[in-house]
Amino acid sequence: MSELYPLLLLPEFHERVWGTRDLSLIYPHKTARQGGEFDKPIGEAWLTGDQCRIANGSLAGQTLDDVTKKFGCELLGEACADHSRFPLLLKFLFPKEKLSVQVHPDDDGAKAIGQPCGKTECWYVLAAEPGAQVALGLKPGVTRSQVEAAINDVQLEPLMNWLDVNPGELIYVDAGTVHAIGPGAILLETQQNSDTTYRLYDYGRGRELHIEQGLAATKERTHAGKVKRTDSGNGTQTLVASPCFVIEKTVVREPKEFASGKSVQVLVALDGCGVIEIDGAKPVTLAKGECVIVPASLGKFRVRPQWAVELYCARLPEGKMAQPVTSAN
Repeated sequence: MSELYPLLLLPEFHERVWGTRDLSLIYPHKTARQGGEFDKPIGEAWLTGDQCRIANGSLAGQTLDDVTKKFGCELLGEACADHSRFPLLLKFLFPKEKLSVQVHPDDDGAKAIGQPCGKTECWYVLAAEPGAQVALGLKPGVTRSQVEAAINDVQLEPLMNWLDVNPGELIYVDAGTVHAIGPGAILLETQQNSDTTYRLYDYGRGRELHIEQGLAATKERTHAGKVKRTDSGNGTQTLVASPCFVIEKTVVREPKEFASGKSVQVLVALDGCGVIEIDGAKPVTLAKGECVIVPASLGKFRVRPQWAVELYCARLPEGKMAQPVTSAN
C-alpha cells in the first residue's frame, strides 16, 4: 500500500517591504495568537513552496521538496513532465503598497539561463477595496526607448495598462507580460514553480533593477487579462484553463466525491471548513486559508463539509490546452 495520503501543508510567511502586518482576513486565528498582528510586514504566504512542511501523518515534518523527490510520479501524476520538483506554487499576496513592475521569462527564456521553467501566473481576487488595480502590459504604441527613458525618470506608471479589480475575478498573466500589483487587494496567486523575476521598475525605492534582462523577456503581445469563468457542472466553475494550470472553484455543502485523474491536485479552502477523506487513511481537516495536496495516485477522494466549504482547486492540464480567452476590462 502506498505511503501517500492527502498532505496538509504549513504555510511559509515571507516579509516584504510592500506587505502588511494584518492578515486577519485569511488567518484570523493565527493573527490573534500573535497578539493581533505580525511583527513584520508580510507580503506573501507560500502554500506550496518547496520548503513548506507537511503537518499531518507519517510524513509530518518533511518538506514538500523532500516528498516530491521521494514519490515523483506517484505524487505528481502523468500530467507532470518533471517529476523531480513540485510544479505549482500557490501563495496569498497581501499588498499594502505597490509591488514592483516585473516581467518573467517563458519556458524557453528560462531554460536559456539554466532554470527549469518560466513563470506564467494568475491571480484570483479574494478581496478588493474600491479603486484597487493591477497593471497588465504597456499601452499600445509604447516603444522600448520610451520604457527605458520612463524608468530613468521614475515615470513608468503612466505607460502601463491599469485595470480595476473586483472580488471573484481571475486575472491571467502569461510569461512575457509586464505587470504590477497595486495596493488594496488580497490575491491568491497560482504560478509555475519558478522565482525567476526581472524587476523593471520600483517607484524609486532603490532596489536592484534588471532592465536589460526584463526588456529582453518582454513580449509585445500576450494573453494577459481577466478570464471569463465557465460553468463546469455539478456546482463547479472553471476559473481558468491554460497550458500551465487548470483552476476550478466549487462550494461543497453536502459530501462530494472527486477524482484525482492524472495530476496532483492542490486544494485551498477560501471559506468554511471541510474534511478530506480517502479509504484507508486518516481524514484531514481543511479550514479557511489552509492547503491540502491530494496525490495523483490516490484516485478518488471525498470532501465532507462542516456546514460548507468553498474550495479553490488547482491542477495541471491533462492534455494540450489553448491559451485562455481574456479581456482587458
